[in-house]
Amino acid sequence: MNIRRRSAVLCGVRRHPLLAYFALSYTVTWLAWLPYILSRNGIGALPFRVPDVLGSSQTLGILPGAYLGPVLAAFVVTAVADGRAGLRRWAARLVRWRVSVRWYLAVLFAVPAVCVLATLPLGVLPRVPSLGVLAAYLPLLVLQFLTTGVAEEPGWRDFAQPRLQARYGPLAGSLILGPLWGAWHLPLFLTEWAGWPDVDWAMAAEFIGGAVLLSVVMTWVFNRTGESLPLIMLFHANVNTVFSLLWAEMFPSLDAFADSLHALAIGAGAAAVILVVTTRGRLGAPARPAT
Repeated sequence: MNIRRRSAVLCGVRRHPLLAYFALSYTVTWLAWLPYILSRNGIGALPFRVPDVLGSSQTLGILPGAYLGPVLAAFVVTAVADGRAGLRRWAARLVRWRVSVRWYLAVLFAVPAVCVLATLPLGVLPRVPSLGVLAAYLPLLVLQFLTTGVAEEPGWRDFAQPRLQARYGPLAGSLILGPLWGAWHLPLFLTEWAGWPDVDWAMAAEFIGGAVLLSVVMTWVFNRTGESLPLIMLFHANVNTVFSLLWAEMFPSLDAFADSLHALAIGAGAAAVILVVTTRGRLGAPARPAT
């Protein structure tokens, strides 16, 4: 790349950091996911299977792309657009652990409670989970925190959310971020992650809708905790842990993927409506100074 072209690219990133972030995050992640999608774990265009590690092919098939995309894009765009000062602000939110213990307790216990209550409208009563599942819950939660939480949230919530919120407000910013966050997962519907080839594309639409509703809730948590990324990562990890372990044990007659999307949409939707109404759309964001 010659100097003039490089200068034009850097100038474009500085002028449009959000566009640059989303473009880079999508491109890097989707390219990294391509072998998994084309393998026999996906559409079967390539004659190999991604081996299971830690009990799942997703460890090697999905995690590298998930790590590379949002985190790398957030780091690169922040460095170009905001320099060292921006990187310090970005990194400071990543280690903002000092939040009232009540928030940690709320995330740990309210998330499973809401997910279970949101499943009741599907007409099935929960079973008591086994001791083995309860014993596995905390280790899986830690693993989800270190994988899904660390891979995604430094990008979506640490980089994109503050910029969207500053530009469009907390509610509109969440409604913009939600579909982009959800659509980033779309190639995975061509893999066993979503049960390919038995995939109903209405599920993909519902998944994106659930991501929008969940983004509204996560924006409120983000703002009320002083932009604490560890708490947001714990929230995201706990949602995944509930639906990947606890929920299937408590509702064995329901479809582990399709019906869990219904439950997520019901729970996140109810929470989002309550928060939008009670906060008048501010979602915990500081009031803007009067002009």
